[in-house]
Amino acid sequence: MMFYPDVPALEPEEIELLCSEYVAHNAHLDPREADRLGVKRGLRNADGTGVLAGITNVSNVIGYEKQPDGTVTPIPGRLVYRGIDIDTLAAEADARDRFMFEEVIWLLLFGSLPTADQFARFRKLLENHRELPRGFADDMILNSPSPNLMNKMARSVLAMYSYDEHAEDNSLPNILRQSINLIAELPTMMVNAYQIKRRVYDRDSMYFHLPTPGQSTAEHILSTYRADKKFTHEEARLLDLCLLVHADHGGGNCSTFTCRVLSSSGTDTYAAISAAIGALKGPKHGGANLKVMRQLDYILQAVENPKDEGEVRELLRRILRREAGDGSGLIYGMGHAVYTLSDPRAQILKNHARHLAYEKGYDEEFEMLCSIEKLAPGVIAEEHHRDKKVCANVDLFSGLIYRMLGISEDLYTPLFAIARVPGWCAHRVEEVEFANRIIGDHPYTPLDER
Repeated sequence: MMFYPDVPALEPEEIELLCSEYVAHNAHLDPREADRLGVKRGLRNADGTGVLAGITNVSNVIGYEKQPDGTVTPIPGRLVYRGIDIDTLAAEADARDRFMFEEVIWLLLFGSLPTADQFARFRKLLENHRELPRGFADDMILNSPSPNLMNKMARSVLAMYSYDEHAEDNSLPNILRQSINLIAELPTMMVNAYQIKRRVYDRDSMYFHLPTPGQSTAEHILSTYRADKKFTHEEARLLDLCLLVHADHGGGNCSTFTCRVLSSSGTDTYAAISAAIGALKGPKHGGANLKVMRQLDYILQAVENPKDEGEVRELLRRILRREAGDGSGLIYGMGHAVYTLSDPRAQILKNHARHLAYEKGYDEEFEMLCSIEKLAPGVIAEEHHRDKKVCANVDLFSGLIYRMLGISEDLYTPLFAIARVPGWCAHRVEEVEFANRIIGDHPYTPLDER
């Protein structure tokens, strides 16, 4: 049912007629024809390796090595931002007990680590741009609520075009200006959209808090999201880590590739970033962690003894056979187009989630995710009769972290967008400027030594 009061709705028999006409005159696309013509289907080549969609300096995703004879050797996964492994960035955050996402934003956008002075000024710059333009929240968010925050965020980004007198300027200085504004403002758009969604669709109270000076992005999100504005340092650090590992993932993933495709046409920043948000919304991309949590709840209800690996293994087998679960035949949170032995993002989140899980009483959920990570690869290999290595991906643990932080499921995918917009902006700049160089490894120099 569409909400157009003056337009008559299509009757069920009319819809049935139209669908029948489509089915009658549109042939099924035979996958074998794609193989015959050498057409890539999705994210994988015929040998299971990831499809190379382009080259980029922004980040690199590594999960296997190709041998001279063309065979593929699985290796532990690496995600490299501008030559620096995310493992190194996460370790630096732990060693110094500090927030890292803002430094990652600088690294992705500008291609190098900031000096201490640059970093301090950049953090202040982001703080100063978190508030939305005057009247924007009322006109663009509060007066047109949406049950899905991703649609509202995409619309809000697109609406920023009307508030920018240089919206069509694709020069480097202007794209960087627009990028910094969007990176700073998108968390505020998200929280505002969530509050009005609560009021209109959930019939619950809404509350709005102004940004607090001196906060990191993770702290800003928690303080404006929660009614009492309170959070612990550990909670904010964990959310900051989620933002860090989601910040970019090469140029060939669905949403980033979408941003690059639009940018290549010469369109404006707001159109390109809005389209990327739309691509990320899909449950096969940014919405996967929500699927993980719903499947986790189902598994915990369906098994009598969560610690019985044999029982869990058989339930996973039934899920793959479409005899249990949502009928998709998928074990959510498992498998990746590039990573084979391990996804470094999943391992970072798993290691950091453990303490909070036991502290907050989510030990059963955490242990079941660990069991799925352990058992699923073997079940998948047996059921699909293939030797390709399968590992847990980032979605397996990110949803549980959000749940432990008391964050509504409405925000799971929007938080992914908050984290990924710096990467999108970096890829947009690279696409527009078209300055590609081969990515190399670089050492991490602590902030106080730069």
